[in-house]
Amino acid sequence: MGTYGVHPGWEALGDPSRLAIVQRLAERPRAVGELADELPISRPAVSQHLKVLKGAGLVVDQAVGTRRVYRLSPVGLAALRDQLDTFWRRALDGYQDIVDETEESS
Repeated sequence: MGTYGVHPGWEALGDPSRLAIVQRLAERPRAVGELADELPISRPAVSQHLKVLKGAGLVVDQAVGTRRVYRLSPVGLAALRDQLDTFWRRALDGYQDIVDETEESS
């Protein structure tokens, strides 16, 4: 867990280039060169962003010949979804509390 108990993937996705990489990897696995060809950033920059995404648990890589192919990590994405579901449940519970208080004071 990152700062304040939040998954580090949220911070990693805050960068537009990393978000663009994740969006492309959601379509299919890709090598660094493929990603660099599709994005307005250099190959070394793509590699750095992938390193951050991998450190946050959002991507995994596999050697395929002389290339490394990256794909989204189902485990990392599930952790983000679980946390988002928790946030959503808390928000709904908070709204329900307000409705209940309003009904009691009427």
